[in-house]
Formats: sequence, structure tokens, C-alpha cells
Amino acid sequence: MVLKEREGNVLLLTLNRPERLNALTGELLEALHEALEEAGADPGVRALLLTGAGRAFSAGQDLGEFGEEKPDYEAHLRRYNRVVEAMSALEKPLVVAVNGPAAGAGMSLALWGDLRVAATGASFTTAFVNIGLVPDSGMSFLLPRLVGLAKAQELLLLSPRLSAEEALALGLVHKVVPGERLMEEALALARRLAEGPTRAYGLTKKLLLETYRLSLPEALGLEAILQGQAGRTADHEEGVRAFREKRPPRFQGR
Repeated sequence: MVLKEREGNVLLLTLNRPERLNALTGELLEALHEALEEAGADPGVRALLLTGAGRAFSAGQDLGEFGEEKPDYEAHLRRYNRVVEAMSALEKPLVVAVNGPAAGAGMSLALWGDLRVAATGASFTTAFVNIGLVPDSGMSFLLPRLVGLAKAQELLLLSPRLSAEEALALGLVHKVVPGERLMEEALALARRLAEGPTRAYGLTKKLLLETYRLSLPEALGLEAILQGQAGRTADHEEGVRAFREKRPPRFQGR
């Protein structure tokens, strides 16, 4: 369901149901959650790269999983929520390589990458209203913060199909590259992050998420606390030493 491959300090995760456009099931979500938790606890992993096998990133929920039964969406979403919480809490940078269509919850998962690279043939659609549902997997939280409330309403209520170039213009992805270069570009980015100050990356991610709900004085206070934590890392010491010695830093992720 989820392929795992190590490339030095980078862990490559691949959603692996290409015959179903990597549509999401409970089993796949459990495997993805387990892989994220393992990566978070492994000091040898300093960056992650998530992509999809075949011609799609993910078509979203596999409705065939429910058969003829009426699904208990509240119970089912606990699996999605665990994955989203693991992605958002991951103290290591996560690059997402969107290789094809990303729809519904598949689009949600793609957006939770810290940096997102798309192939020229990729596409994005929120899709939820097409089957009479509301956005989930954190899309209601994240999409307005990426594109603004008015654009988020448009994307969620009308569910247009966005090309990779349109997604780039909206800030949904950071870079668009030819499909044959996607993994090369995304892996190079992940490797660059894997050589950086891992603890500072994790604290920065935490700071950005927390400050959405804080007042300015509270945000300033949190900055001071997390800066204190960053200032006690070995990577900070190495960064200062490298600056004084006029050489590139050699971060160890500690």
C-alpha cells in the first residue's frame, strides 16, 4: 500500500495503488500513518518525500471500499485525521511530488507537504461537493490559509479542475517541472533539506501552525520560547561556528 525507500537521510514514501489511481482506503491510511510515525522517530531520517505510483497522486477516498453500506464518515475520518495530525506534527521537512491528479482527500494530503512540486500534467480539484460532502482531511483549515477565504470558497463550492500551472499561480504548489524530471527535482529538494538544521525546521513548522491562533504578544512569546530551544541545539552552534569561519555549515540534525 505504501512503498518505503531510503535515499541517504531522505525517506521516500509512495502511495501504491496505481490500478485505482492511489485512491485512499483505511488500510492505505493506516500504512501511511505508521510510516510517518516511524520516520518521525528515526533520527536517521531528516526529510521525507511523498508521491504516488503510476499516473496519479491520489484520486481521494475509494468509495468502493464501503460497498453498498452507508459509511460512518465520522468514524472513518479518524483515520484521515491521524494522518493529517502526523503530517502537521512531523518535526522534519516533508516534500510532496504531485505526479498526476490530486482530488478530494488526495489534494488535502498533497497540500500538507511543507514544499510541493508538481509535474506539468498534474491537476488539483477539491471534489467534495461533487458527491455532496464537505471538505475534510484538514482542507477547511489549510486551503483558506494558502489562497485566502474568497478563493477557497470558490475552489470548494465550484470544484474546478486546476492545472499545475494554475495551482502554482495560486500558491498551492511551489514549483512545476516536466513530468520526467519530477522525482529528480523533488528528491534534490528533499536532499537539500536533509542536510539542513532539522530541529530548526521542526520548530519553524510548529511556530507557523501555532501562530495562526495567537495574538501578536502570544506569538512573540512563543518565538522566544522556541528560539531558546533552537539556540541550544548542536546545529545552531555549528551554524555560528561556520559563519565565523566563513565556510558552509555541516549540520547533523541535532
